[in-house]
Amino acid sequence: METLDQITTTIALSMGVAWASGLNLYATLLTLGFLANSGNILLPPDLQILADPLVMGAAALMYCVEFFADKVPGVDTGWDALHTFIRIPAGAMLAAGAVGELNPGVELAAAIMGGTLAAGSHFTKAGTRVLINTSPEPFSNWFASVGEDIAVFTGVWACIQHPIVFLVILALLIALGIKLLPHLLNGVRKVLTAVRNFFNRPEELS
Repeated sequence: METLDQITTTIALSMGVAWASGLNLYATLLTLGFLANSGNILLPPDLQILADPLVMGAAALMYCVEFFADKVPGVDTGWDALHTFIRIPAGAMLAAGAVGELNPGVELAAAIMGGTLAAGSHFTKAGTRVLINTSPEPFSNWFASVGEDIAVFTGVWACIQHPIVFLVILALLIALGIKLLPHLLNGVRKVLTAVRNFFNRPEELS
């Protein structure tokens, strides 16, 4: 029977990898593989494949691609749109894998919660980036991208080393995301309306 500390650690790992996947999946996979190979974490059986050198190599390659794509205004939005279909399912799978050795019911619940959490962090990131891209200078975009990478690396480490602290911070981030959601949606809507008006202008002039 698992102790309270083990349960807390499992929950933190499950939710932590899901949340981080919504921001940067490849950085999450790379961090988990590195921590496992360096002896800082014993991955659950369903996640031990992440420590395989081939998996780590693929994650490192895709992280390098995302590192540059994520810092080009406009390109980052397209990249985020494409990864809507990648980050969210991957977050659900990682969350389920973190508790897979318990029982199928817990695994399914973790997948549902993990997918929802990954979707929340992904859409918060994507919506924020659309608003940032309205700025004429590129530096805010670069700072946001680097900040997200640091948040992923730090978050994955924290959910393993300090699970209770991580869960408290995660709860605060979720509350903040819910509060900011209307502003993000309004910002995205304004940008999309401006783009639509720009392309409709020639028809109006003709």
